[in-house]
Formats: sequence, structure tokens, C-alpha cells
Amino acid sequence: MNPVATRIEKDSLGEVPVPREALYGVQTVRAAQNFPISGLRPLQPFVIAQVWIKKAAAMTHRDTGRLDARRADAIIAAADEVLGGQHRDQFIVDPYQAGAGTSHNMNVNEVLANRANELLGGVRGAYTPVHPNDHVNMGQSTNDTIPTNIRLAVLGQMPALLAAIDVLHAALERKGREFDGIVKAGRTHLQDAMPIRLGQEFTAYAGTLVRARRRVLEAADYLNDLGIGGSAVGTGVNVEPEYPARMNTHLRAVTGITTLRIGGDRIQLMQSMGDAAAFSASLRGLAIELSKIASDLRLMASGPRTGLDEITLPAVQPGSSIMPGKINPSIPEMVNQVCFQVIGCDTTVAIAAEHGQLELNVMMPLIAHNVLLSMRILTNAIAVFGTRCVDGIVANAGMCAHWVERSAALATALMPTIGYEAAAAIAKRSVGEGTLIRELVARDGILPPHELDAILDLRKMTEIGVPSGGRGSAASG
Repeated sequence: MNPVATRIEKDSLGEVPVPREALYGVQTVRAAQNFPISGLRPLQPFVIAQVWIKKAAAMTHRDTGRLDARRADAIIAAADEVLGGQHRDQFIVDPYQAGAGTSHNMNVNEVLANRANELLGGVRGAYTPVHPNDHVNMGQSTNDTIPTNIRLAVLGQMPALLAAIDVLHAALERKGREFDGIVKAGRTHLQDAMPIRLGQEFTAYAGTLVRARRRVLEAADYLNDLGIGGSAVGTGVNVEPEYPARMNTHLRAVTGITTLRIGGDRIQLMQSMGDAAAFSASLRGLAIELSKIASDLRLMASGPRTGLDEITLPAVQPGSSIMPGKINPSIPEMVNQVCFQVIGCDTTVAIAAEHGQLELNVMMPLIAHNVLLSMRILTNAIAVFGTRCVDGIVANAGMCAHWVERSAALATALMPTIGYEAAAAIAKRSVGEGTLIRELVARDGILPPHELDAILDLRKMTEIGVPSGGRGSAASG
């Protein structure tokens, strides 16, 4: 293998060989050498958000005259290349890196500086006329850019997450309407319970998703408060007074996120990762609800001969390498796994958020990676769940009718007429004899046929009311 051609760069620690064709520089190479941990690259939203900040900073400093237009325009042009999809392979720092995200910040500074210099006729590694610290990082610190990055990266991914949720919600609502006429056995504690309509279950799933979506939106709103301009410890040292407001204006334009706000207390926004932790917790809540829905679908689809078999899920792939014809609930199984991962990510975020000290939380790279990973896998899993599973669910009306008639819980409907003790005895005899509640009551002449039919009207049992059958309550007799 031919050795990689290198150039020599130096920093305060000394000289380091850097791949000649790399846009990154000495500090990025040191990070790559120091942190060969996961083999992972930074998630793209984490890269994009940092480039957004660098572009907006160059625009701000051009406005104020602190950075001459020639350098500023070159930085902006380099940033636009990255935002347009170029040079993405140049961001190489492992998510598990030195605290705060200094290595990631410098990776971005070096890439933009080297590319800006090329655009101005310079060469990679010379850092003239554009320097990564003096110009690309002007008026900034890792300590205010990375917290801002996390906020921007999350907000930038919100439209895709919300769109996926909306697709799944619409699919669940459609199934709620489609299955509204199908009465099935309800189950509590995985035991027989009163009837419910299959459509009611799916409509409830849709409602659960609405509430989870609302909680995610509420948590995301706090992320609109930006602490950019706080510099090293939140006090704004080396930052022009007009910088925060101008940055907010430019970031709105660069990102398209029009809800961004100037943070009222930049020290607080640097000290605390509470907003990111709260958003992560809202993703955890969404994951918990999704996983429950996926598990319910797996239960209802169990079988087809030895399970509930109340619904049939779309067959998306063969289910076994040894059992011919077996079809598994593959999509819900994937959703469960994604949700478990999100719950684990949130636990990591919570621990990392708590481990800030004094003016800074140095665990920000870990927080960023886990929150953004949760968003990515949830977004993709929810979209697949809606389009490749829920959309194609078919109700097995015959099996729903089969199970509901065999439910011992139907004796509950008799209770207002014959009393709890008598109804409990009938339920016990039904199970013991293997006889339907309806057949047992009719056979023993406990109620006349017309009254029995009125009381055991399965559809009526799925709505609020007392199925007394006209005889009146046992308690009043």
C-alpha cells in the first residue's frame, strides 16, 4: 500500500503530518489519533448546524466590519459548499471525543478555513489569509457554539419527525374508521374483558400519537432560545454587543428556522443542558407510546392458527430460514427495537446533562449524538411503521367475532340485572363447561330470549350505558 502523501502543520503542541489532500488540519488529526473509539463519524445534522453557525458568524462580522468582506465572503462560500453536500467526508471526529466538542468545532473551523483559502487562491494548510481560529471562529467559543448547534440541529430535524408522525397518525385514524364496525374481545391483564371495537383501539392509538406529538413540540420550543454570543463562559468576552441579535437574524435566514429567539440569559443557556434533556425525554415518551402500539399489533396478529389472529399485518419478508411460509411481524419488531434504543439514548442524555460542572457541560458531544440519533431512528421507524405496516393491516372480522363470543367477561353485562354474585357464577360455569355465556343463560332459562339478546348486544357494550334489558337493576329488586 502506498503511503498517504502528507503536509506538515503545527499547533501549540508541535508539528503533525496531515494528509495532503485533507481539508481538515492539525487539530482534527490530533482528535482522530486521540479518539479512535467507535469508528463513527459525526451525524450530519451536527455538522450542518456547526456550519450554519460559522456562516452566520461570517455574515455578522462582515456586517459590523470586524471581518473584511473578502475573507467573510470566502468563508460563506466554503460554508455553502458544505451545506450543498460537498466535503462531507472531511468531518471525521468520533462522537466520543474530548469534552464540550472542541475537536468538532475545530474540525469545522479547519475545513472552512482551508476551503476559503483555496477559493482565494491559497493552499491547504497555510491558513492565510483565512485562519481557522482568528477568522472562522471569530467571536465564538466551542462553549457557545456547541450548545447552539444542538438546538439548531434538533430544530432542523423537527419537520421530518413531525411529518413522519403525521403519516402514522393518519394511517391509524383511517384504520379506526375502517374497523369501527368490528366488535372484538377487550383484554385487561391479558385476560378476558368487556368488548371493544377494533376501530376504537386504532382511534385510541391515533389519539395517543397526537398527545405524544404535542409533548415533543412543547419541549422543542425551549430550544429556540439561543445562547450564541456567550463566548467562553456565557459573559460574552470578545463579542460585540450587537452580535447576538445579528446572529439570530442571520441564523433565521440561513437555517429557515424562523422561531429562533435571542436567549435572555446566555450564562444559564451555557450552564444547563436541561432543554436538550427535556426534549430527549419527550422523545422517550414518544418511543414508549410507539413501542406499546407495536407490541399490541404483534399480539393481535399472533397466530395465524395458535394466536389471536384478529388482524393480519402486511407480509414484508419471509419470517424464517427453516419454517416455510412463516411470516413474522417484522415492522413492529423493528419499531420495538428502535424504541428501546431511544429509551437508552435518553438515559445517556439524562446522565450527561446532570454531569455539567459550573459554567459548562463538557458532555455535549454525547448529548448531541444521542438526541440526534434518537430523532433519526424514530423518524425513519415511524415513517416505515405507517407506510409498510399500518396502512396494509387487514381485520379478521371472523376471528374477532369468534373470540368476543367466548369471552367470560360478557357476564359483566348481566350484572345490573341479576347481580354480581349470580353473574360471577355464570362466568365461572362458562369457563368450566366450555359453554358460551349466551348459550348457558338461554339453556338454563335465566333470562327470556328477548331480554338476553338486548343485554348481550355486543355493539351496545362498546358504548357508555347500562344494558339492563328493561328488567331493572338487581340492586333495586
